[in-house]
Amino acid sequence: MSHHATTAPEAAWSARWAGALLCLAVAAIHVVDQGGLVTTRDPHYIGVAYHVLEIAGVVAAVLLLIGLVRPGWALAAVVAVGPLLGYILSRGPGLPHYSDDIGNWTEPLGLISLAVEGILLLVSVPLLLRSLRRRPY
Repeated sequence: MSHHATTAPEAAWSARWAGALLCLAVAAIHVVDQGGLVTTRDPHYIGVAYHVLEIAGVVAAVLLLIGLVRPGWALAAVVAVGPLLGYILSRGPGLPHYSDDIGNWTEPLGLISLAVEGILLLVSVPLLLRSLRRRPY
Protein backbone atom coordinates (compact mmCIF):
# COMPACT_ATOMS: atom_id res chain seq x y z
CA MET A 1 0.00 0.00 0.00
CA SER A 2 1.36 3.41 -0.89
CA HIS A 3 1.92 5.94 1.85
CA HIS A 4 -0.68 8.21 0.19
CA ALA A 5 -3.59 5.81 0.67
CA THR A 6 -5.90 6.55 3.57
CA THR A 7 -6.35 3.59 5.84
CA ALA A 8 -9.74 2.70 7.30
CA PRO A 9 -8.73 3.65 10.87
CA GLU A 10 -7.49 7.07 9.67
CA ALA A 11 -10.72 7.65 7.73
CA ALA A 12 -12.81 6.59 10.73
CA TRP A 13 -10.80 8.90 13.01
CA SER A 14 -11.26 11.81 10.58
CA ALA A 15 -15.00 11.18 10.43
CA ARG A 16 -15.21 11.01 14.23
CA TRP A 17 -13.34 14.32 14.55
CA ALA A 18 -15.60 15.92 11.95
CA GLY A 19 -18.69 14.61 13.74
CA ALA A 20 -17.40 15.84 17.09
CA LEU A 21 -16.69 19.32 15.72
CA LEU A 22 -20.13 19.49 14.07
CA CYS A 23 -21.80 18.45 17.35
CA LEU A 24 -19.87 21.16 19.20
CA ALA A 25 -20.84 23.69 16.51
CA VAL A 26 -24.55 22.86 16.95
CA ALA A 27 -24.16 23.32 20.72
CA ALA A 28 -22.26 26.61 20.29
CA ILE A 29 -24.82 28.03 17.82
CA HIS A 30 -27.60 27.37 20.32
CA VAL A 31 -25.64 28.96 23.19
CA VAL A 32 -25.23 32.07 21.02
CA ASP A 33 -28.91 32.00 20.01
CA GLN A 34 -30.12 31.80 23.61
CA GLY A 35 -27.83 34.66 24.67
CA GLY A 36 -25.18 32.79 26.67
CA LEU A 37 -24.65 29.67 28.73
CA VAL A 38 -26.70 30.70 31.75
CA THR A 39 -29.58 32.28 29.84
CA THR A 40 -32.75 30.25 29.36
CA ARG A 41 -35.10 31.04 26.49
CA ASP A 42 -38.84 31.47 26.92
CA PRO A 43 -41.10 29.59 27.04
CA HIS A 44 -39.38 27.43 29.63
CA TYR A 45 -39.60 24.15 27.68
CA ILE A 46 -37.80 25.75 24.72
CA GLY A 47 -35.04 26.93 27.07
CA VAL A 48 -34.75 23.46 28.61
CA ALA A 49 -34.63 21.90 25.13
CA TYR A 50 -31.75 24.24 24.20
CA HIS A 51 -29.78 23.23 27.31
CA VAL A 52 -30.45 19.51 26.70
CA LEU A 53 -29.32 19.91 23.08
CA GLU A 54 -26.14 21.73 24.11
CA ILE A 55 -25.25 19.05 26.65
CA ALA A 56 -26.08 16.29 24.14
CA GLY A 57 -23.79 17.93 21.56
CA VAL A 58 -20.87 17.97 23.98
CA VAL A 59 -21.55 14.39 25.15
CA ALA A 60 -21.81 13.14 21.55
CA ALA A 61 -18.50 14.82 20.70
CA VAL A 62 -16.81 13.19 23.71
CA LEU A 63 -18.26 9.75 22.86
CA LEU A 64 -16.97 10.01 19.29
CA LEU A 65 -13.52 11.15 20.37
CA ILE A 66 -13.06 8.42 22.99
CA GLY A 67 -14.12 5.75 20.50
CA LEU A 68 -17.66 4.89 21.62
CA VAL A 69 -18.83 5.20 18.03
CA ARG A 70 -22.27 3.57 18.15
CA PRO A 71 -23.67 5.73 20.96
CA GLY A 72 -21.67 8.68 19.64
CA TRP A 73 -23.13 8.54 16.13
CA ALA A 74 -26.61 7.78 17.51
CA LEU A 75 -26.50 10.84 19.75
CA ALA A 76 -24.95 12.92 16.94
CA ALA A 77 -27.93 12.03 14.73
CA VAL A 78 -30.31 13.19 17.50
CA VAL A 79 -28.28 16.41 17.88
CA ALA A 80 -28.83 16.99 14.14
CA VAL A 81 -32.50 15.97 13.89
CA GLY A 82 -33.80 17.65 17.06
CA PRO A 83 -33.04 21.24 16.11
CA LEU A 84 -33.98 20.62 12.46
CA LEU A 85 -37.45 19.58 13.60
CA GLY A 86 -37.57 22.48 16.06
CA TYR A 87 -36.69 24.93 13.27
CA ILE A 88 -39.38 23.59 10.96
CA LEU A 89 -42.05 23.53 13.68
CA SER A 90 -41.16 26.94 15.16
CA ARG A 91 -41.14 28.62 11.72
CA GLY A 92 -44.11 26.72 10.30
CA PRO A 93 -47.09 26.05 12.56
CA GLY A 94 -45.38 27.39 15.68
CA LEU A 95 -45.02 25.62 19.02
CA PRO A 96 -47.17 25.85 22.16
CA HIS A 97 -46.76 29.31 23.73
CA TYR A 98 -44.09 30.11 21.12
CA SER A 99 -45.06 31.89 17.94
CA ASP A 100 -42.24 34.47 17.75
CA ASP A 101 -40.46 32.70 14.87
CA ILE A 102 -43.43 31.75 12.66
CA GLY A 103 -42.41 32.62 9.09
CA ASN A 104 -38.86 33.60 10.11
CA TRP A 105 -37.22 31.12 7.69
CA THR A 106 -34.23 33.29 6.72
CA GLU A 107 -32.76 34.25 10.11
CA PRO A 108 -28.97 34.14 9.46
CA LEU A 109 -28.05 32.16 12.60
CA GLY A 110 -30.93 29.78 11.89
CA LEU A 111 -29.66 29.18 8.36
CA ILE A 112 -26.12 28.53 9.64
CA SER A 113 -27.58 26.13 12.19
CA LEU A 114 -29.58 24.32 9.48
CA ALA A 115 -26.45 23.92 7.36
CA VAL A 116 -24.39 22.52 10.26
CA GLU A 117 -27.21 20.20 11.37
CA GLY A 118 -27.79 19.03 7.79
CA ILE A 119 -24.11 18.17 7.32
CA LEU A 120 -24.05 16.43 10.71
CA LEU A 121 -27.10 14.39 9.70
CA LEU A 122 -25.48 13.40 6.40
CA VAL A 123 -22.31 12.32 8.23
CA SER A 124 -23.81 10.66 11.30
CA VAL A 125 -26.62 8.53 9.88
CA PRO A 126 -24.54 6.51 7.37
CA LEU A 127 -21.77 6.01 9.94
CA LEU A 128 -24.28 4.97 12.60
CA LEU A 129 -25.81 2.45 10.19
CA ARG A 130 -22.35 1.14 9.28
CA SER A 131 -21.43 0.76 12.97
CA LEU A 132 -24.66 -1.17 13.60
CA ARG A 133 -23.86 -3.63 10.79
CA ARG A 134 -20.46 -4.43 12.30
CA ARG A 135 -20.07 -7.14 14.88
CA PRO A 136 -19.59 -5.97 18.46
CA TYR A 137 -15.94 -5.88 19.46
